[in-house]
Amino acid sequence: MSAEITLKKAVQALPVPGVDHPLGEVGKINEFRLKQSTAAVVVELGFPGAAIEDDLKNAIRELLLREEGITDVQVEIRTKITAHGVQRNLKPLKNVRNIVAIASGKGGVGKSTTAVNLALALSQEGASVGILDADIYGPSIPLMLGVAGERPTSEDGESMIPPRAHGLQVMSIGFLIDPDQPMVWRGPMVTQALNQMLQQTRWSDLDYLIVDMPPGTGDIQLTLSQQVPVSGAVIVTTPQDIALLDARKGLQMFRKVNVPVLGVVENMSMHVCTKCGHEEPLFGSGGGSAMAAEYDVELLGQLPLDLRIREQTDGGRPSVIAEPAEAPAKAYLRTARRMAARLAMQGRDYSAKFPKIVVEET
Repeated sequence: MSAEITLKKAVQALPVPGVDHPLGEVGKINEFRLKQSTAAVVVELGFPGAAIEDDLKNAIRELLLREEGITDVQVEIRTKITAHGVQRNLKPLKNVRNIVAIASGKGGVGKSTTAVNLALALSQEGASVGILDADIYGPSIPLMLGVAGERPTSEDGESMIPPRAHGLQVMSIGFLIDPDQPMVWRGPMVTQALNQMLQQTRWSDLDYLIVDMPPGTGDIQLTLSQQVPVSGAVIVTTPQDIALLDARKGLQMFRKVNVPVLGVVENMSMHVCTKCGHEEPLFGSGGGSAMAAEYDVELLGQLPLDLRIREQTDGGRPSVIAEPAEAPAKAYLRTARRMAARLAMQGRDYSAKFPKIVVEET
C-alpha cells in the first residue's frame, strides 16, 4: 500500500472536532496529493461547520506533519449539503434539501425555543435555513424571532413569500390569524393547514427546513409525520422522568413511520445561577443520555436552564443571535452541528436525478 493511500485513510479516520465522528463518515476527501515534501488535501464536509474549520485544518496538519519527509501541509475545506432520503411514499419538497422535525412527547420542555436556536445556529454556521411553525394550536415562533406583526407577501395570489428574521425564512399560522384567535380546529383541518403552509410557501433554496412540531403523539402528530417528507427527527426532552416517558413515545412514533431519529436533545439539563454561576440539576440528571443509550441514538446536546434564554427569546432575539459568545449560544451551536453531522451520515436522496418516464399511445 502506497504512503499516499495510507495517509489518506488516516485523514479519513480523523475525528472531526466538535462532532466526534470520523471525517470519512461526515464528509469525504475530494483530493489528496503528495508531491515531494508537500501534502495537499481538499476536504468536503456534508454539514455546515464554519466555526470548526480552523480546528479541523489544524488537526489534519498535525496528523500529516508527523509523517517523515512532510514539511508543508495545505488544507482546503468545502461544504456541500445534499438532500437525504425521506419516507418512501413521499417526495422531497421543492427547493428544500432536508426537513428536520423537532419534536417532543409533551409540552413544556422548551421544544420551540430549542428549534429556533438550532435553526439560527445552522444559519450562523453557513447554511441556508428556514423554520416552519407547525404548532398550529400555539404558534410562538413569530414572537420568538421578533416578527410577530409581519405577514407573508404574494406575487401571484397563490403562493406565499415567507418573512425573514435574523437570516431565517419563517412561516407560521401566527402570521395569518389574529394573535388572540383560538385555533378550534379538528385534526384534518390542522393537517390541511400545515400542508398548505409547506406546499404554498415559496421557500428559497434551503439546505434545512426546521419544523417545530406540535407536542404530543396523538393523531395529529402521527398524520403530520406520515405526510411531511422528513429527512430526520430530533427528540427534545428534559432529564425529568415524566418528560422522558413521553419522549420515548415520540421517538417510537417516528420509527413507526420510518423517519430516522437523529438523536436526543436534553434541555434544561443544568440550571446556572445568575448570581454566582453555581450549576444545579433541578430536573435530575442523566435522563437524556440514558434514553439515548436505551434506543441506540446519539445524545446531540445538553442545554442549560438559563434565565437569559427565556429573556432573549421573549425579546425576539434568541441566544444564538443575542449573545453568540456566551455559554447558552455555544451549547446550541454544538448541538446543531452534531445534528447536521448526524444527518450527513445518512443515505442521500437521488430521486430528483431519476428520469421521468412518459407513456404515450402511438
